[in-house]
Amino acid sequence: MNFSYYPGCTLKNKAQDLDRWARLSAEALGIHLEELETWQCCGGAYSMGKDEIASKLASVRALQAAKEKGQDLVTLCSACHNVLKQANDAMANDPDFSLRANNYMALDTPYKGETKVIHYLELLRDVVGFDNLKKAVKNPLKGKKIAAYYGCLLLRPGKVMQMDNPENPRIMEDFIRAIGAEPVLWANRNECCGGYAVLEDKAIAVKKSTAVMDNAADQQAEMLITACPLCLYNLTKNSASETRLPVKYFTELLAEALGVKE
Repeated sequence: MNFSYYPGCTLKNKAQDLDRWARLSAEALGIHLEELETWQCCGGAYSMGKDEIASKLASVRALQAAKEKGQDLVTLCSACHNVLKQANDAMANDPDFSLRANNYMALDTPYKGETKVIHYLELLRDVVGFDNLKKAVKNPLKGKKIAAYYGCLLLRPGKVMQMDNPENPRIMEDFIRAIGAEPVLWANRNECCGGYAVLEDKAIAVKKSTAVMDNAADQQAEMLITACPLCLYNLTKNSASETRLPVKYFTELLAEALGVKE
């Protein structure tokens, strides 16, 4: 099975592990991720200004490229996924935005949100299937108590992202079960880590990421997993928690469970 793939800037730099293990694991599962040839930065955050077009055009170009290939578009970074999904929704459901974006891009055929954008976790759940993933596991992570950390961007806004229940998600917990480990249920799994606030007020990121880390530790988690490079950064660099739980990308554990090696 072939899918278009949008890696995003961070996965080419600071989050190479997130990207590398995702690609190798996908191949092991019979899925080929075809990186878009001319993708550009998504902008990192989706502007809520209705009249802001320029910062969203890179996402529209990526969506159009996947459409031309006739493929669904797979994303991995939580921020990239959020931006692409919201831009796609605007192209499909906001006539004014769609008209102006298409006029600017001057496409032969206007883009109207036809591409289906799916996160890698949805690929595992809806295409591979967690039952089939479980069968493919060679090294089940038995005995590991893992806390799934969703953060803000993977689930919200719920009506647009449509990945899972934004208040009580289960996709990452089901993933953890599929690779043989035990998911930890905890209150702060979809709370903010401090996000981009770290750029202006580091104290906010310290407060938020410490609360996340402390809560996971209180529930006897041995590690946290995430799909967000910024979340991993805040939790590892800015948490003031006395308990320094390891934080890993979920793709690293996926590769370990599948027995994938470089």
